[in-house]
Amino acid sequence: MTLLELDNVTAWYGPVQVLDGVSLSVPDNGAVGILGANGAGKTTTLRAISGAVRTGGRITYDGRDIRGLHPEQVAKLGIAHVPEGRGTLGQLTVRENLRVGAYLRKDRKAVAEDLDYCLELFPNLKDRISSSASALSGGEQQMLAVARAFMARPRLLLLDEASLGLAPSTAKAVYEAIRRLRLESGIAMLIVEQNANLAFTLVDSAIVLETGRNVLSGSSAELKGMDEIRRAYLGG
Repeated sequence: MTLLELDNVTAWYGPVQVLDGVSLSVPDNGAVGILGANGAGKTTTLRAISGAVRTGGRITYDGRDIRGLHPEQVAKLGIAHVPEGRGTLGQLTVRENLRVGAYLRKDRKAVAEDLDYCLELFPNLKDRISSSASALSGGEQQMLAVARAFMARPRLLLLDEASLGLAPSTAKAVYEAIRRLRLESGIAMLIVEQNANLAFTLVDSAIVLETGRNVLSGSSAELKGMDEIRRAYLGG
């Protein structure tokens, strides 16, 4: 079953068109990557889904056209967006950030269980539970951003550059936790990532964008086998 589908999506920042006919689909419980150079339109694609930019074309989520909805309306449908730069609430503690993620939920027992699960998934956060988010390291802030998104119990997670600015070992640890989260929760994921080696450890398939257009798509195995992908994204 297809959970999310983009068909010939366009997007603008003011008069500037950034996306020019992007199409992709994310299966329920699946994980899809978006690869491309800086300026290719990767982040804008996630913002188009979240309702943060002016769009054209068709964006369908769970059989419903969501194009034109406001970000808070999109979030209520079960789409959580972890933006580039993490977006944690620096003045709040780790615990408070996690509780903010669950602000729409009424099932208090399940919220408490999910909070414990996040702290088990990210042990660093358990150690810093009473620290303000602004005092965390970059890797810990990324862990907190992902955990806070999970606390909303979304069906779809939009994840933008989770490895950005992190040391390789930290980025690997973050991705290992995200992979476990996917396997254990069944959340579908659409992942923007500059580091294709990391992305391919998590996603089943991917598309490649250039100047706002699809130029390649395929399974992770197919894309890893292409010479142009190895040269551009895999260091081969």
